[in-house]
Amino acid sequence: MIFERVQKIICDQFEADLSSVTEATTLDDINADSLDLYDLAMSLEEEFEVEFPEDAIKRFHTVGDIVNFIEEN
Repeated sequence: MIFERVQKIICDQFEADLSSVTEATTLDDINADSLDLYDLAMSLEEEFEVEFPEDAIKRFHTVGDIVNFIEEN
């Protein structure tokens, strides 16, 4: 369920096809630069009511990393 919500936000922000975004999708695959990641983090903070510290954002490499962070926090 968390993955599907994250997936939808990513698809909306990066105009990606839903079927192309999996937990193994890297942030490079969706062409996310550092500014994009901060925008994404703000959207995810609003959706999940969880705070993404800057050091955590820098460690995200895949969609699965984001999902795991949300599940753990």
